[in-house]
Amino acid sequence: MLNRRISVAAFAALMCVSASAIVPDVTAQDSPVLDRIVETSTLRVGMSGSQPPFNMKSRDGSPMGLEVDLANALAAMMKVELQIVEKPFADLIPALERGEVDMVLSGMSITADRSRSVSFVGPYMMSGKSILTKSATLAAIQEAGDLNVADIRLVALRNSTSEEFARTNLPDAQLTTVGSYDEAIEMLRADQTGALIADMPICMLTVMRFPNDDFATLDQPLTLEPIGLALSANDAQLENLIRNYIAALEGTGILESLRKAWLENGSWVAALP
Repeated sequence: MLNRRISVAAFAALMCVSASAIVPDVTAQDSPVLDRIVETSTLRVGMSGSQPPFNMKSRDGSPMGLEVDLANALAAMMKVELQIVEKPFADLIPALERGEVDMVLSGMSITADRSRSVSFVGPYMMSGKSILTKSATLAAIQEAGDLNVADIRLVALRNSTSEEFARTNLPDAQLTTVGSYDEAIEMLRADQTGALIADMPICMLTVMRFPNDDFATLDQPLTLEPIGLALSANDAQLENLIRNYIAALEGTGILESLRKAWLENGSWVAALP
């Protein structure tokens, strides 16, 4: 059943994850991305800027979110400046492949298909698919298959695992894809779609963010997905460095503090537009 009263603490149960142990050094080799970062003293991190609580904009336009804090921590450890590069979610991996960003931090699930073209470090948290809806009928669903009906309209983020989930498991439903979660949520608020397929943290946050919209989401996710940091597949030295940094942030409790700050303490919601 769906739950209309979502506590901020409910995020925590979904997000507990341990980083892998520090890995041994790799053999010295060409490191084009790492060389560029060191030579320019700048770390370019790609993110969509519209995936709360992972990354988003505050009321004054400043970037905020768990992944923004993580990016700042990584830049500080590397002793370089952070440059956040915002792009639509669907454009992030192509931008990484073209060398327009050095890494991607954007609530990105680690999948076999994506791992064919880029490398992943992590996971630094766990997520899973859920639905967000205002429909009393959809609020009574027991399983994903209940959404696989021809007259049900769904929306999902373009080129995301949410779109893949809908196309694979809900082929009979009417699916629309959009470039940002903000656009999808506005469609739902305007009754232009019946349900949003999205990561559970985004669904849960939206319930809290818009308490007067009668949104509802699932008590438990439909899937479990590891969220990781995407890097170029052609720079093993950078991958090794970031893997060690993530392990250090996990081992010192800093990552857990970030998860608690963004997933258990909802005071930051007031800073959103």
